[in-house]
Amino acid sequence: MLRRITALSFALIVLAGCGNETFGQASGSRGGDSDGATAVAATKADAEGAFATLTELKEAWKGHDCAKVTSLTTWAEGALAGHACEAAKDGGTGLDLGKYGDVEYLLPGAGASDDEGGAWFVALAHDPDPTFFVFVQAEGRWRLGAGPIPVLHKTPKFDVDSKSADDNPEIAVQARLVPTRYVAFLTDPAGVSGVKFSSGDRMRDLLPELLRAPAKVRPDRLSVDVQLEGQAYALVLADGGALVFHALRVVYAQRPGSGRSSLAHPRYGDADVRAYTGKSDPAAITGTELVMLATEVSKDNEMTTVAMRRSLADITPGATSE
Repeated sequence: MLRRITALSFALIVLAGCGNETFGQASGSRGGDSDGATAVAATKADAEGAFATLTELKEAWKGHDCAKVTSLTTWAEGALAGHACEAAKDGGTGLDLGKYGDVEYLLPGAGASDDEGGAWFVALAHDPDPTFFVFVQAEGRWRLGAGPIPVLHKTPKFDVDSKSADDNPEIAVQARLVPTRYVAFLTDPAGVSGVKFSSGDRMRDLLPELLRAPAKVRPDRLSVDVQLEGQAYALVLADGGALVFHALRVVYAQRPGSGRSSLAHPRYGDADVRAYTGKSDPAAITGTELVMLATEVSKDNEMTTVAMRRSLADITPGATSE
């Protein structure tokens, strides 16, 4: 069963279509902290230095140095730094950062900050393939917030002067509501919310996957919950639209079917289950996956998934969601 849309979420989606209301960013945990000070825009030198820390992060993941991974990450990547890094020590799936080059830096102005006052910027590596990285200033240093996020199709054209969508009232509302509209789409198989994606969009594949997930583990029982993971960062595009960087948390709670004491078809492989839970055959499990996204939203409020990455963040014993 998919998570129901809340009345607030539905109201926000409807009002977004009108385009004449302003809403705050979605709430949620994330990095970004300047102790109340005004965010200072990243310079190209700052961005190059921050991007260079990917080498340290790669070595930290490889060496299972979880304290180092934590110190270099925030937001979505920070969520992975916890249990995923510890599980990787015991054979779980970790993060294998590749080598990236031909980097373009998209540096929004000094007014661009998250809800906690942290400045941010986006790096687009063109080699070996177009890939996005979002860096956020947190606790006095630049940290990787999300990335790598591989581009699925075509990279949109950015405004010649990189600007945060918050500075453009013509697109700010649409950009802010993109994450909520994704949750609505993925939890609304009947289409009541009116949120749509064009044929070929990756969300058109993900929704059926979520709907089919319970049937794939029968006779076990499985529930699926889709949640926001933090808030969004958005850049203005050359055509007046915006590219929104955001993340979703997908939670799968699996328990034995009626009359059974163990899982018949665990959603995750034996190695990952053991690495995360410390048990070879837990009676029930809750798996958490993070979906990192870059979404193009037009002035007409049409959304296109431009880049996407899914990562396993955690598996815990017991089914904590209904």
